[in-house]
This record gives sequence, C-alpha cells and structure tokens, in this order.
Amino acid sequence: MAEGTQGPGDALWEALMALLPSTKEDLKLDLGENVDRGMVLLLQQAVELFHGGRRGECLQASEAALDYAWEKLNTGPWRDVDKAWRQVYAFGCLLKALCLCQPPREATAVATALRVCDMGLLMGAAILEDILIRVVAVLQAHLVSGKRPDCSPSQDLSSMKKAKHDHVSTPDVKLERAVPRLRCPSLQHFKKHFLVPGRPVILEGVADHWPCMKKWSVDYIQEIAGCRTVPVEVGSRYTDEDWSQTLMTVSEFISKYITNEARDVGYLAQHQLFDQIPELKRDISIPDYCCLGSGEEEEITINAWFGPSGTVSPLHQDPQQNFLTQVIGRKYIRLYSPQDSEALYPHETHLLHNTSQVDVENPNLEKFPKFAEAPFLSCILAPGEILFIPVKYWHYVRALDLSFSVSFWWS
Repeated sequence: MAEGTQGPGDALWEALMALLPSTKEDLKLDLGENVDRGMVLLLQQAVELFHGGRRGECLQASEAALDYAWEKLNTGPWRDVDKAWRQVYAFGCLLKALCLCQPPREATAVATALRVCDMGLLMGAAILEDILIRVVAVLQAHLVSGKRPDCSPSQDLSSMKKAKHDHVSTPDVKLERAVPRLRCPSLQHFKKHFLVPGRPVILEGVADHWPCMKKWSVDYIQEIAGCRTVPVEVGSRYTDEDWSQTLMTVSEFISKYITNEARDVGYLAQHQLFDQIPELKRDISIPDYCCLGSGEEEEITINAWFGPSGTVSPLHQDPQQNFLTQVIGRKYIRLYSPQDSEALYPHETHLLHNTSQVDVENPNLEKFPKFAEAPFLSCILAPGEILFIPVKYWHYVRALDLSFSVSFWWS
C-alpha cells in the first residue's frame, strides 16, 4: 500500500485495508462497453488518488462518479438499468466510504461511511467479491465496540406506545372458510396435495426451531440493524395517491413508526434485508419445500416485512410461489383463487395489473358487485407459522399487531 494511505495503529483502517486487493491494478472493474470512457478514466483517477494518499481529491472524484452514475440509475425503468452502471455506483460508494474512514477522521465518519455503503448495497451491484458487505461488517464491528453514535432519540422500547393502533380490529375468522393446516407434511404429500394443484395451506412446526422465533424483538432488530439505511413505504397502502417511499435508518424507522405516534403509516416492506444484513439471515432458514421448485437456491428471493399494526398489503397476486413466515405478531390474510380474477376487478393500468381495485374489508359493492360472490379462504397467521401462497393466488394482508414477516419467493 502506498505511503500516506495508512494511519499508524488505527485498527479500523488496517481492517479496511486488509479487505482490498493487494495492488492498485487489481482495484478495478471490468465494465464492458456500456460505460463511457470518461467514467472509466474517472474511476482510474480516483484509485490513483486513493493510493497516493490524496483523500480530499479522491473523495471529490468518487462523488463526481456517484453523481453521474445516479443519473444513469434513475433514467427509465429500473429493469432497464445496465448492471455495469450499478457496479460503477457501488465502486464509487466503496471509494467514498474508504476516504471517509481514512485517519484522521471525523467523529461521525464511520456512521456516514456505513450509510454510503448501504446506498451501494441498495442501488449498486456486487463488486470485488461482495466487498461492500465485508466493509459494512468491519464498520459495524467498530461501531458496536463502543464508538457507536446515537442512531435515534432516546427511547424505552419495553414500554412502546400502543394507543395509536388500539382501534385495529381482529376479524372473526370462525365465520369464514379457513385455510387448511398441516404439521410438518412430507415433501411428497405437500407436492401432491398443495403445490401441484395450487392450494394454499398453513404449515405448522416447520419454522418453530428457527433462531429468529426466540431472538427477534424490536430491541434485537435495533441492536443488529439500527444504523443501517433501508427503504420505507409511507402511506396506508401502495395504491393510495399519497403513498411514497423514503430512505432512513432502521432506528429512525422504529422511533418514528413503531414506538411513537406518527400521522402516517410506515412499513419496511418487500425489502431484501437479509442480503444487506447477513447477521439476520443466519436466524432464518429456507423451507425444505423450496427444493420442489425448478430454480436454484440462490434464485429464491427473501423479503422482510416489518411494521406496526394496521399495515395493509392490498389484494394482489405475485408471479412466484410464496412461503410467508410469521415471526413477530399476527396477520389477517384473505386468499382468492386466480380462477376468480374477474370478480376481483384488477386495475387496468399495466403498473397495477396484479392488484385489485377492491378494498377487501370495506368493498364498494355498487361499483364492484361481483366481489360479493367471490369465494375466499382466510386465516390469522401467528408466529412460527408458514402460509403457502401458490403462484398467482390473490392475497390481502393486514397486520393485527406489531409485525415482522419473512417471505420466500421461489419458482
């Protein structure tokens, strides 16, 4: 490592440097032809500045690269964004985070660098053997070692305010047709009677042994993930006109939407939190039944759903099989067969074609008369239970309590 890039006796800096390739020639990306020559040269210049110990100039170069890459990431649909530009963004985040942590550094530099890395993980693509995840592990260990900044206002999580959602009603599911339940069915039985015919079922006894069932609480999630930046949905449901998304730390989310009164509903929904925070992923397991699918294990999408009581996912369908696992709290769920799609009045716009126009628990039957005749199954999903939602099966979900769920989407 070139002179000037290392602070003597600085444990954090030494740990970060140990993650990098041994030579500056190896600290580079193979970006292909879709990234213009000017950006490639800018990144090369930033690496030269970093290895030359010129932190201020490297920081400027990495921020210039991030600004330009950000424009590329936000032009057109996300699915059309070239992976190479996501790699550019991740590389810019890596260099910026390293510059921020180079000694001598500001007192808040490590927390700021952690936020930068999270942006790289959220918006970027994997580079240098997932180096951002390894950098984050070093930064978090440094914060936990006694130098962690106060990520949120002081709060007593054991006495959370519940008045905000005292009005949340619990449906009498005894009056409704129940989702069948099975305890640890064999793979063959599940495949023959539920997977192949596309029938929902609640699996009991499958997730009871997962560490998350005993370990996870608001306190634990804040301890493990409090300083991590995540996307949060703001609004009652994603079909509302005033619905939006914002970025905040997990601690800020907990403080604003879980422990305190808020005018809006906040929901950490459909987020691949476990790719971002491997410590939490170690507390869950992929259900064995996923092996019955055609895809590989790494193709399974694992999402987190964390929010206060009252969060709602409108009636919608997904293009993959789904195991919805309840870890904290309860959820009321209704399920409608894809054969009854016409009676569910899907939105006509392409963006919401997989979502019903009907407010399930307060339907406008004058506007949507067929909905009253649509048969459905329902359940209250409790901690430790897994609901199998077959591909294209319509489902409506409302949290009855403070809730944390984990979904596994598989082919």
